[in-house]
Amino acid sequence: MTSWMIVAVAGLASLAVLAPQEGGPTKETVDGIRNFTNVDPTIACAGATDARVIPDLARRGYKAIINLRRTTEADADIDASRAAAEAAGIRFIHLPLNPQQPEASVADAFLEAIAEPANSPTFINCASAGRVSALMITKRMLKDGWSEERAVAEAQVIGPPSPVLQQFALDYVADKKR
Repeated sequence: MTSWMIVAVAGLASLAVLAPQEGGPTKETVDGIRNFTNVDPTIACAGATDARVIPDLARRGYKAIINLRRTTEADADIDASRAAAEAAGIRFIHLPLNPQQPEASVADAFLEAIAEPANSPTFINCASAGRVSALMITKRMLKDGWSEERAVAEAQVIGPPSPVLQQFALDYVADKKR
């Protein structure tokens, strides 16, 4: 009986450790937000986000928006998004990331912004969520200690990064670990 109880307790303990990993990100349909994904209680990711829904993000409790779109992108009205965020009391952080030629300085700024407690919970967006997922790979591997396999698997759910963005993220991580 004692051996069985030890096995049962050990089994339950391992389930408790695995549960958060297995749950993973969840998709949600939100009008005005493309590809909305609840990643965990502190982060949501998305693609194109209409400025008119930013007050809804404030009601959901988000303290900061990290926008990765460039001002030159079609329908990327950065000024309207910034104004809506400020009016809703949300910090707006604009870190334009070129999806064809991503820069390490943007990843550096992203990791700094996502680590700031005052920015949590954080809503992160770009056009499709591909840039978001690439930067989430860097966060997961460098800050959360995740394996490459696990970080890339999560990125595929958030919004698959392009091969260029995924390789950028992996190279960035490798460079930072040197």
